[in-house]
Amino acid sequence: MRGTSVPAVPPRLGGLDRFNRASQGSAEAALLACCGSRRWAARVAAHRPYPDVEALLAAADEASYDLSAADLAEALAEEASPGLHDSAPQSAHTALRAAHAAYESSFGHAFVICLDGFSPAEHLNQVLGGIRLRMTNERDEERSIAADELRRLARARLAHVVANHPESDSTSPAHRVL
Repeated sequence: MRGTSVPAVPPRLGGLDRFNRASQGSAEAALLACCGSRRWAARVAAHRPYPDVEALLAAADEASYDLSAADLAEALAEEASPGLHDSAPQSAHTALRAAHAAYESSFGHAFVICLDGFSPAEHLNQVLGGIRLRMTNERDEERSIAADELRRLARARLAHVVANHPESDSTSPAHRVL
């Protein structure tokens, strides 16, 4: 005689499966947390389902390369310049605020930088050095660099969203707080 079986628990969907099965509106909302361009989010969401994360990231990259000037401005308007952890010295907060203010005054948008591959201890120096270096750029050159940094940030954020995390906290890989 066979024992009574326990009803099978449906397998928990991974992040990519959840993303592929989400409604268009939910998928676009998750994507907007990665990149603030509505056209980018709609385009990436419209090409679902993705067979794997690499295909999704490739589509996100392609959509990033096709951002118009208006799409880029929309996405940059949604960005916040990276800040410091509350435990950082006051002098570091002051220096970073001044650098961000100078950058935003010159270019009209938040400074964006992807800090993947750098340890948290290196973040402040990377941001300050990046601002200092990029302040010498012409406006068009800087918009191109900002677009590439935004693409890298969106890619990192999107990878996090679909990495089987139950929460879709897209701020973690964005390195918003140093």
